[in-house]
Amino acid sequence: LKPAAHALFKKLKDEELELLVQVVESRGAWESGCVLAPRGDPRGVKQGLPPQVLLCRLFRWPDLHQSHELKHLCYCAGGQGACGDLAVLCCNPHHFSRLAVPESPPPPYLKASCGPPWPDEPQQPSTQLLESSYNGGDRCGKTGPPHSTAPCHTQQAGGCWAGLNPWLCSPLPDTSLSWSTVKDGCWCKLAYWEYRTRVGRLYAVHEASVNVFCELPRGSGFCLAQLPAAYRSRAVRRARGKIGQGLLLSREPGGIWAYNRGEHPIFVSSPTLSPPGACGLTVLKVLPGYSAKVFDYEWAGDRGGWQLPGEGPCDPHSIRISFAKGWGPCYSRQFITSCPCWLEVLLSQPR
Repeated sequence: LKPAAHALFKKLKDEELELLVQVVESRGAWESGCVLAPRGDPRGVKQGLPPQVLLCRLFRWPDLHQSHELKHLCYCAGGQGACGDLAVLCCNPHHFSRLAVPESPPPPYLKASCGPPWPDEPQQPSTQLLESSYNGGDRCGKTGPPHSTAPCHTQQAGGCWAGLNPWLCSPLPDTSLSWSTVKDGCWCKLAYWEYRTRVGRLYAVHEASVNVFCELPRGSGFCLAQLPAAYRSRAVRRARGKIGQGLLLSREPGGIWAYNRGEHPIFVSSPTLSPPGACGLTVLKVLPGYSAKVFDYEWAGDRGGWQLPGEGPCDPHSIRISFAKGWGPCYSRQFITSCPCWLEVLLSQPR
């Protein structure tokens, strides 16, 4: 790939090369600008790789083969001519993710993976072709004071289960997403949980995308590191240490996407991840660097309540994401409330 990369680098402007150096050295720790390259194959590319595939293969995924295995991240303006110039396209390797495609095991469990298992320790990308320096900073999004509840798996009056979803069953007033919330432009609210205890207030999302993280240089969004708790077990502290750069949650045409920008897998469940009529729970494993469509608006249109075995009904317009720890039939943890750190995404719906 080196001759092909050199041929591509010669076609980039100095400012594009400088930006590429910063992106590779920072390993995509913040949302950078587009690295624009001329369309078409650079001279000397025997494999005929497009520029974005070439750089993604060089700096991120050596096993990458075709462009259809990639997805533009929501903040990339240079994909498919979105930057306004059809003669160039973005080849920033950290403006792309791999697509998480479910493998053959049928429900109740699906494992999403397009490549080999992710190593325990992150591997530094090869930067021998680039000389650079990098300066980083820290910035976290602000959240309100802590607030927690401890729901239990008991059936309440009227047949409502209070085991998992605070929106349906908790008496807390701020867990209800009303029509006024939609009118105000809030498309979802995020609730962070440690086992069965909610930590912090609901975090309202107004932008098209939001970062959820513990450590993200130059990042903004829902910073979980700022949420205090009266007591955290060793298991919770260990799991929180694996969140790192966390995930990017984005509202895109047709549904909600989650991009795992951390160094450990995330596990996702939502009503639209399960085939129609499925009676089991579908949990999708999304490896670091991969994206998955975790909620489909069209599929959700004809669905009623979401029934979780052993836990009762849940809101059909919600998503649950566990950091680093899976749950379900293939794990000792049968319920997400057994996971040390997890996120609940409550989608706003007009009434």
